Amino acid sequence: MQSSHDLALLLARFQFAFTVGVHIVFPAFSIGLAAYLAVLEGLWLRTGRSVYLDLYRYWVKAFSVVFAMGVVSGLVMAYEFGTNWAPFSRKAGPITGVLLSYEVMTAFFLEAGFLGVMLFGMNKVGRGLHFAATCLVSVGTLISMTWILASNSWMQTPQGYAIDPTTGSFMPADWLAIIFNPSFPFRLAHMGLAAFLSVAFVVGATGAWHMLRARRQGEPVAEPVKVMFSMAMWMAAIVAPVQMLVGDAHGLNTLKYQPVKIAAMEGDWVSEGRAPELLFGIPNMKTEHTDYAVGIPLVGSLILTHSIDGKVPGMKDFPRDQRPPSPVVFFSFRIMIALAVLMAGLGFWSLFMRWRKRLYESAALHRAAVAMAPAGFIALLCGWVTTEVGRQPWTIYGLLRTTDSVSPIVLSNIELSLAAFVIVYVLVFGSGLGILMRILGRAPETGEHDVNETSAGEILGGRAQSAAVRAVTDDGV
Repeated sequence: MQSSHDLALLLARFQFAFTVGVHIVFPAFSIGLAAYLAVLEGLWLRTGRSVYLDLYRYWVKAFSVVFAMGVVSGLVMAYEFGTNWAPFSRKAGPITGVLLSYEVMTAFFLEAGFLGVMLFGMNKVGRGLHFAATCLVSVGTLISMTWILASNSWMQTPQGYAIDPTTGSFMPADWLAIIFNPSFPFRLAHMGLAAFLSVAFVVGATGAWHMLRARRQGEPVAEPVKVMFSMAMWMAAIVAPVQMLVGDAHGLNTLKYQPVKIAAMEGDWVSEGRAPELLFGIPNMKTEHTDYAVGIPLVGSLILTHSIDGKVPGMKDFPRDQRPPSPVVFFSFRIMIALAVLMAGLGFWSLFMRWRKRLYESAALHRAAVAMAPAGFIALLCGWVTTEVGRQPWTIYGLLRTTDSVSPIVLSNIELSLAAFVIVYVLVFGSGLGILMRILGRAPETGEHDVNETSAGEILGGRAQSAAVRAVTDDGV
């Protein structure tokens, strides 16, 4: 039977996982969509084709909603560090706190400074200045990702630190070593590509859905719809295979620095060469065996070490109290890989349809694109689960255990706060997603309205709007 401390720790972990899981989707959406908007505006300025401006004005409305939800969902985690994870904050704060403050001072201020120009300045500033504002907002999202991943990657592969003998805190000894820790470059590239790919599939699904609806209603497909679908499929065809190559490099890095995580991901219990790749199985932590295993001989060693004779680690190589929960990591990793294969497959399918001149006529391709709309974000979340759960039982790998990082919280308090978080998040972010779906539910048009020309009622999908809302919208606030 678990003690109240163990239950409180489990709920504190689940609460943080829930809030981070909700939050991570919105910054990833913002990163990919901001870059897409910069490309659209750049193409408009270079070619003069109004279709790119129409798409910019269409997607910038969605960006405003996504960006706002990202900011709101991110505020909660700062409080959780203080309430639920005070020992971690006290010991790791001299490093992680500084890195996160860099994110605020650079990325957040940059985004906040130019976001207003980007959203409401199209008709108020010159084209060059507005394009610069869009690019700077996009750069700001990338800088934000960089600092956050530097902090989290240091927790995965810590280096460049010294331990204060009095307080036990981790003190910075070499900032370059801290920032550019061994897993940082791989995780930065992997996350950036994941954000771009996730947004590509949302954009492609939106275009495909409007093409299917136009065909069903016997209407011609608007040019902006075709262009957005074409651009998204190009992105899927190019980025999905590249992401798989980056993921392979990331896996080799993880094998070197966190071999027990690899063992949990693969469901391997005994270290061996010429190991199979398990397609399916159920890792059993009690019997130390993967039940119902179905594998391909030799492929495990080939993938993990790039050699058929390569030796792969097993969970039994590590003490029981240093093993992550293999079933969670095993299945989250396989869901991520399966979705990556499907995304690459859809990208190649689109290339085939493009070659046959049927990219805009293939209903089967369009239905598949609609079905794959959330694939990028689901894969991203599964990758995050694989990374973070695979690090257990450590918050700072090999140095600080999760059980020593939690605050002395009362079980009833964490139960109450967790229930409140779930209810509020469902209401607030459920409403936000509803607004986003209404925006994307209307097809982009030739001569798309600017943000300043679109009323709040139109964005929300309703006909009536209050005078106060109209006044705020007209003033561009």
